[in-house]
Amino acid sequence: MTVTLADVAARAQVSPATVSRVLNGNYPVAPSTRDRVLRAVDELDYVLNGPASALAAATSDLVGILVNDIADPFFGITASAIQSEIGGPGGRAGGERLAVVCNTGGSPERELTYLTLLQRQRAAAVVLTGGAVDSPEHEGAVAAKLRKLADAGTRVVLCGRPPLPESGAVALTFDNRGGGRELTEHLIGLGHRRLGYIAGPEEHTTTRHRLDGHRKALAGAGIAEEPGWTVHGRYDRRSGYEATVELLRRDPSLTAFVAANDTAALGVCAALRESGRRVPEDVSVAGFDDLPFSIDAVPSLTTVRLPLAEAGARAGRIAMGREEPPPGGIATVRGELMVRGSSGVPHG
Repeated sequence: MTVTLADVAARAQVSPATVSRVLNGNYPVAPSTRDRVLRAVDELDYVLNGPASALAAATSDLVGILVNDIADPFFGITASAIQSEIGGPGGRAGGERLAVVCNTGGSPERELTYLTLLQRQRAAAVVLTGGAVDSPEHEGAVAAKLRKLADAGTRVVLCGRPPLPESGAVALTFDNRGGGRELTEHLIGLGHRRLGYIAGPEEHTTTRHRLDGHRKALAGAGIAEEPGWTVHGRYDRRSGYEATVELLRRDPSLTAFVAANDTAALGVCAALRESGRRVPEDVSVAGFDDLPFSIDAVPSLTTVRLPLAEAGARAGRIAMGREEPPPGGIATVRGELMVRGSSGVPHG
């Protein structure tokens, strides 16, 4: 049975005109009303109506790229590499595709909304980048949405995200646990036993996996982790700065700081300078990702290099059907430890 615009309106308890405004985006609608309409669209699997139903099996030239924060170099590099592979053979209209970058701001609801809109537009491909929200309920909702997209002919790729069983998506997942463990093992190997850790948001899979690796390295060396040695924050410079101030207040004897990403590590270095501590003579610092500025920091930053551009380009090729998916639809992308000037042996 064909789902109509009127069916969506009845489910959302709004007028058909309001549904049309939400779907066409041509008139302001209250956010709560918009969310209710999009939820009804999703629940009823409404995509096209009337004469356009003949196109229901087709896909458009649209490719959606979902990012948490386009201002973050991690996502900017990845999205740029994906977009570089969007055109070329296989596309209509001269082989060109229209890449749309969807900035979720880390909101689970916004992520699902974008997926619903991309489904309605019959996107040729969808690539989701970066860590996912660490919630079984949200993971289930995303997997169900991606399954609908895949069943309708949309190629779906996860780039830098954990695999989602039953979603129909190819996953290129970063080995955040392995990188986190190797980074902390490097500092332990230099002689550090009191390490502060600046973690990302608790609700992100990337945060949990990198922290898991850090803790595994501590346990492997027989180092008991103090609860006060870890502070959670955002993946930005201000959070790194504030977390370091708090960690120094809790334990001034810490000899090394591990930040969940390079941007936060810059904030760590700033807070240490203000406290009169030198890097690495007094305190060592390490980051994660190897963003472009890491090598130009003073001193240059010890970090784990993730091949963001390479992984993004591969995700783009798979999304365009120009590269075969990995066996089983899952590939683990490993990082590389980059030892630079910000880490050294502890003193005192």
